[in-house]
Amino acid sequence: MTVTQNSRRAALRYRLDQLSALEAESIFIIREVVAELEHPAMLFSGGKDSAVMLHLASKAFAPAAIPFPMVHIDTGHNFKEVLEFRNAEVARRGVRLVVGSVQEAIDAGSVAQEKNGSRNRIQTPVLLETIERHRFNALMGGARRDEEKARAKERIFSFRDEFGQWDPKNQRPELWGLFNTRLNHGESIRVFPISNWTELDIWNYIAREKIALPSIYYAHEREVFERNGMLFGVHEFCQPLDGERVSVQTVRYRTVGDASLTAAVRSEASTAEEIANEVAQTHVTERGATRGDDQVSEAAMEDRKKEGYF
Repeated sequence: MTVTQNSRRAALRYRLDQLSALEAESIFIIREVVAELEHPAMLFSGGKDSAVMLHLASKAFAPAAIPFPMVHIDTGHNFKEVLEFRNAEVARRGVRLVVGSVQEAIDAGSVAQEKNGSRNRIQTPVLLETIERHRFNALMGGARRDEEKARAKERIFSFRDEFGQWDPKNQRPELWGLFNTRLNHGESIRVFPISNWTELDIWNYIAREKIALPSIYYAHEREVFERNGMLFGVHEFCQPLDGERVSVQTVRYRTVGDASLTAAVRSEASTAEEIANEVAQTHVTERGATRGDDQVSEAAMEDRKKEGYF
């Protein structure tokens, strides 16, 4: 048997498993951003998807340091466990954290809080101002296609005009893993390295890589009340209304946004492996089951994305 035949047989035997293939694709995308664009950054809120993104970025450039900063748009309505994790993780990884404060924008009068107390929509102008102030022309985020319909139709490299807005009818083709990163003056790119991952992939990867997360992702006892079929934790920014009964239940969070908008789910899962087993059996997306901001209308996410949201 010739050397060429041996090589071909070895190549046929070599197959990446699902998680390793997704990891390789994401690392390739992150490296492509750094190679092609001058001022990249990565969103890092302290949630599970951004924790996976930070882990992938560390792998992409190891043993060197991550060559771009992390960005968090802080609404002021965050879970304290998530903020504590965010601060500890960026310190451990040795990366710079850029914070855009919604509260500071409210105090300065540049944005106004919605009547219902939500700060969801007013994150967008703060994000756009942060991008402009730091001259970021590429911002990587942890959105995934399986989360929501508007995210399912978006490309991995999503181009934004000079106003930071997204046009779903004007997207560049991405054939054979080739990405067009050319920018006109004023344009920027949002990049989604884990776009092809599912929630189940995320949890299996967290289990495999032993990635640290905020404690509220795992089962714990919390005071909760039911509203619109969802369980909300009692919080400074989320209080029960008349007739909403508070009880202590064992819950966890599938996704983490503002405490005023994000609901918990009943669960006894206390490890990443147990959560992966739960996720494999559910038929409701994490945002569909737990995010009040996505219940406003059928096109709620797409409307926000068109304005500049992630």
